[in-house]
Amino acid sequence: MPTADLASETTAALTASELIALEDQYGAHNYHPLDVVITHASGAWVTDIDGKRYLDFLAAYSAVNQGHCHPAILAAMIEQARKVTLTSRAFRNDQLPLLYRDLHALTGFEMALPMNSGVEAVETAIKAARKWGLTVKGVPAGTAEILVCGNNFHGRTIAVVGFSSESQYKCGFGPFPTGFKQVPFGDVEAIRASIKPNTVAILVEPVQGEAGIIVPPAGYLRELRELCDEHDLLLMCDEIQSGLGRTGKLFAFEHDNIRPDVCIIGKALSGGFYPVSAVLASREILGVFTPGDHGSTFGGNPLACAVARAALKVLVDEDLPARSADLGAYALARLQSLNLPQIVAVRGKGLWIGLELNIKARPICEALKDRGLLCKETHDTVIRLAPPLMISKEDLAWGLDQIEAVLKAN
Repeated sequence: MPTADLASETTAALTASELIALEDQYGAHNYHPLDVVITHASGAWVTDIDGKRYLDFLAAYSAVNQGHCHPAILAAMIEQARKVTLTSRAFRNDQLPLLYRDLHALTGFEMALPMNSGVEAVETAIKAARKWGLTVKGVPAGTAEILVCGNNFHGRTIAVVGFSSESQYKCGFGPFPTGFKQVPFGDVEAIRASIKPNTVAILVEPVQGEAGIIVPPAGYLRELRELCDEHDLLLMCDEIQSGLGRTGKLFAFEHDNIRPDVCIIGKALSGGFYPVSAVLASREILGVFTPGDHGSTFGGNPLACAVARAALKVLVDEDLPARSADLGAYALARLQSLNLPQIVAVRGKGLWIGLELNIKARPICEALKDRGLLCKETHDTVIRLAPPLMISKEDLAWGLDQIEAVLKAN
């Protein structure tokens, strides 16, 4: 077996271009990142290897709603890491019950099932819906169908990409599991027409993030709630990106004054420190799982639970949903007031805004990087704007100034 001195070199000995070259040589090319090599981060700002500071307008796709390296979450992580990090669910630990209690107190859902990545939580919700359909609704075994929305993004597993409408997500990865029917997002009548006796659930993002911050018509979720009540279906809201304050409320479904049967959370549940996700639902729904039905070695581990508890406390103590609502309204109004020919549409809720252009978005993101602002394109012509929710109004205004200046120059 080859040997190597793996601890002999630090990043301080390498330049940005050398680190980029190493990543491109040895890493799979499944991402196309902007060429900025980040080494430090605090709050809404990050610093690259050369000491240049950038304002973060992406927040790791909403994973750092609380800001980078929040001191309270960091302290909780260090304290727990000194005690015990992983027990597996073969044994109990002293942090998981406290996370269950906190999630119930904050959200009102009766039960939770913790996982790691967001897509694991989506898969968990799918399994729960199917077994609920069999054991509670009485749908024949192996026939349960879940309605999903066009332009959805729920992750990257085989099942999830199989019901995506994005061809690249599926290309080369088939065959895919069956049991899903895709309907247009925002179209209640299309969903109504697709409901069959074996339909068990509707899986929906209250606001579609990867699609370009697509906000459905007002009342859409309320009508879905009514359909689910009428036909005995589970309404499952994927709040992995939209939840935990991003849209100006704790959950985006609150804008329509409804409650789903299943709520899927992740990303900001850990404040960016550690992969933590969870499925929230009633005892009837999550009660379909019995020992051996579903599990995860790391899901519900004590380090994750301690981090998640601290991350939730920061959201509450700093009232980040309300901050998102106030600053988001300011940012949306500023961008909508720009009278620039490149702008097709500006849409969003809270500090989550999609800037749709009639030109390629990637060169704009690269130009913004050069001016010290980091954001990311999606679907070629949309720039996603999602700064940490703790950002100051002064920093937010500065970032919006950079966007205006770059668009005027292009």
